[in-house]
Amino acid sequence: MENSEPNGRTVSLMPWTIWFLASLCFFLAFFQRVTPGVMVDELMRDFAVTAAVVGNLTAFYYYAYAGLQIPIGVMVDRWGPRRMLTVAIMLSAVGGLIFAATDNLCLAYLGRMLIGAGSAVGWVGTLKLIAVWFPARRFAFLSGMTSTLGMVGAIAGQAPVAAMVDNFGWRGTLVIIAGLAIALAVAIWLIVRDRPTGGRDAQTLTMRDLMRGLRGTLKTPQTWILAILCGMLTAPQAAFAAVWGVPYLMQAFGLSRIEAAGTVSFLLLGWGIGSPLGGWFSDYIGRRKLPLLMGAMIALTTISCIVFIPGLPLGVVQGLLVINGIGSATMVLCFVTAREHAVAEAGSVAVALVNTATMALSAASQPLIGWILDINWDGRMENGARLYDTVAFKWGLLTLVGCGVFAVLSALLVRETHCRPLAR
Repeated sequence: MENSEPNGRTVSLMPWTIWFLASLCFFLAFFQRVTPGVMVDELMRDFAVTAAVVGNLTAFYYYAYAGLQIPIGVMVDRWGPRRMLTVAIMLSAVGGLIFAATDNLCLAYLGRMLIGAGSAVGWVGTLKLIAVWFPARRFAFLSGMTSTLGMVGAIAGQAPVAAMVDNFGWRGTLVIIAGLAIALAVAIWLIVRDRPTGGRDAQTLTMRDLMRGLRGTLKTPQTWILAILCGMLTAPQAAFAAVWGVPYLMQAFGLSRIEAAGTVSFLLLGWGIGSPLGGWFSDYIGRRKLPLLMGAMIALTTISCIVFIPGLPLGVVQGLLVINGIGSATMVLCFVTAREHAVAEAGSVAVALVNTATMALSAASQPLIGWILDINWDGRMENGARLYDTVAFKWGLLTLVGCGVFAVLSALLVRETHCRPLAR
């Protein structure tokens, strides 16, 4: 019953309930992705490490997330999203508990990697459920809404988590998050179903079918172009919102941790607005390339203003972050477009491949900026943690300007699908 309309005119709440619960996995994935950004000083102090090491520690989430995307795409098509989502969320809870309990850096890496591995199913699994439970005309919009819920999770992972860290410490905060993850896993297992009752999943395929689809997807140039574009658009959220935005704003504007986390949330607010808006606009005009190009140009322009224009008032920076988020959020169309370029048996695999490259590029941006900060460190320390001045942060943020340039160039190479599957 994939992409089919329900019989009659009765609207069932079951598809929406399933979508919401699955989307909460993506909410949790983003929540866990950005929480280290409000713990940077504590992590540097408790593990006695530099900015580059903290950047690498947070990036271990992305290493696992990226490395598992293609296998997960195959497994979701093979075994269904309900089973995969349940196991994955439990795994992320285990990772969070390990991270919270250890003083050993290697075990912290392991915990962070397990969190990333557990979070890796959320996006692919949710898109699979959308494809099965909803008509095709809603796919782009619901993909955008899923991304919006992820951004809500990222916003919740900023100022609210900063307040939790101040009250419970970073370790206690991670234990609470793990408990919430376990509750979500139980709810998914009890409520979510892979397909409508009495329906037959159109993706009941053999492993040979899936491998053939994977090979075809890997040979499609558009998949790689969209993967690079998606990664370049995601970099500001991955590097700025998840790790370096809070310490930069604390240094540049003298904000408290909670105030800086609230300002970073303006970027995530823009993403929350831009994700469904971009999906709706793309479906409305029947084009994918134009919204992607517009989004890339907006992202490049706004991050360039933040980096190159000195003395910007905080309110202007907040406005630019919102606009940057709206532009960058068009990345959700990369997944939709990749699915439209893919053969029928490889829809989830195409989404997973784009997500793999996106997470790999995001992972690279975090320690890269940390490495640039360490190069420009002037030797100051406070409470056992290194302090970086505004000039050092500006050098690091130049990385995001480069990502914007590559995003525009990649968007120019995208082949239009006119919102229709091309290979089916």
